[in-house]
This record gives sequence, C-alpha cells and structure tokens, in this order.
Amino acid sequence: MARGMNHVFLIGALARDPELRYTPSGTAVFEATVAGEDHLVGNDGRERKLPWYHRVSILGKPAEWQAERNLKGGDAVLVEGSLEYSQWEAPEGGKRSMVRVKALRMEQLGTQPELVQDAGGGVRMGRGMNEVVLIGNVTRDPELRYTPAGDAVLGIGLAVNETWNDRQGQRQEKTHWIDVTLWRDLAESMKDLKKGDPVLVQGRLVNEAWTDRDGNKRNSTKVEATRVEALSRGATAGQAGYAASPAAPRQTTSSAARPQSGGSSPSRAATMGNRSGGLDIDQGLDDFPPEEEDLPF
Repeated sequence: MARGMNHVFLIGALARDPELRYTPSGTAVFEATVAGEDHLVGNDGRERKLPWYHRVSILGKPAEWQAERNLKGGDAVLVEGSLEYSQWEAPEGGKRSMVRVKALRMEQLGTQPELVQDAGGGVRMGRGMNEVVLIGNVTRDPELRYTPAGDAVLGIGLAVNETWNDRQGQRQEKTHWIDVTLWRDLAESMKDLKKGDPVLVQGRLVNEAWTDRDGNKRNSTKVEATRVEALSRGATAGQAGYAASPAAPRQTTSSAARPQSGGSSPSRAATMGNRSGGLDIDQGLDDFPPEEEDLPF
C-alpha cells in the first residue's frame, strides 16, 4: 500500500468553551469545536458561504497543557493535525465508527476575527481555513453517478496508513478509513480509478447528517475533494487528475450515494441532510468511542 500522508489544517473560532475530560483509565482528553465558513463559488457562478464545525481532540499530557491556556469560546485558533478513524462496539449492539480531527498543535491567533453568531448559541469565524491533504489507497472500485440536476459525483473510500513507535519503542501500524467525494469534472476525470490505486487527495473537511435504515440520526465526517492525483499505479495517459471543484449544490446532496467507510459497514439507505451548514454544533458530538487508549499520542 502507498505510504500514507494525513494532514489537516483548520483556522477558525472556538464555537464554545473547550473542555478537558478524562477517560475511565485516566487519559486526559482536551476537546474543542472549531468553526468557520468556506466561501466557495458554486456551479452557477455565485459565491456560497458554507459553515463548518469540526470536533478537535488532543490526548495525554498535551491535553492538560492545552487546557492550562484557558482558551474561550470565540477565540481564533490554528489547528494542525490529522484525521483519526476509530471503531468500537456500540452498547445497543453492532460496530460503530467515526472520523475526527486529532490535533497535534493548536495556537491562538493574534487577531480578533469576524464572528458569526450560530443559531445554537455558538459562534464561527466568518472566513476560515479548512484544508485536508491525504495519500492513501482506493478501497473499492468507485462508481460514477449523476444527480437529478446532472452533476457527476464519485465517492471513493481511502485507506490511509499510519506508522509510529509506541512508548516501548515498538513499531505500530494503523489504517484510517476515510470517505472522499468528488464532484463534476473532477469526478468524471477520476472515474477509472480502481481498488488499490494510490492517490493524493486535497480538499475540505465536511460533515453530513443522515438517517439510517432504522430511522436513527447519524452524522459523518468526510473529505470533499478539490484535487486528486493518481500516483504511479493506475495512472493513465492524459489523466491529469486535477479540476476545479466548486461547492456541491446543497439541494442535491440527498441524491448522492453515501460511500461506506472502508467497506466495513453495510450500505446505508440514507436520507442525507445538509452539510455542516445544517449541523447543530452539539449533534453527535458525544457519540465517541468509550476508550481512547489505542490512539497514538
């Protein structure tokens, strides 16, 4: 598999006061919701303001150090980190999974940003930075589809490898399963990707709210790609792999198939809600795995 790359950069406002908590085994977890807006030009040439809210976590001693800085809701911060995939057994039975941002660095900005009041009582930065860069392997043959409005959409699963040495010096490995959505020209240009192909993905982190077959409300985090480069395997002549990708029309998101995370869960007959713009900052944020001991610091 391709050597993984997994970078997330966020500049936004703390939607509310961050919190420090401890797992049952005593691991410190610093949690904050970083919020901003992406100003993107849609397919109709008009600019759209797409709000986003991303939960950011810091683990271990760095979590306690971060808590001592006494950051408050409304403070502007820079976050450097990576996407973290977790899976656990749900109390009601079955496996659950999620993708969140594991912060390696959080710095307060020296300027006071333009803040937008949120309907849920929080705030977000009027303009922010929301960028993801990944290198991984395609987990399944993607299928090109079209919305009723005629927009091409391609959902790919990406397996991103991570390796590190634990406290005992032993080499550890983990795979993060990330869903990626490609739109329009970019989707059509990458329709020939195959399972196992290594790719570089650049894009923005988005949230989606949806309803599963049992009527339960779920939410997920994925990457909306603005650039995809096929690496050595699977690249074909003339496949540049780059196209400008304006914001997906929110009125048609419900018609795009939701890709499965790493192929590990059954197909979800989902009624997908809006992206981050319609996601309450508290929705699903307590739905975390009960233990974080297996996560590298």
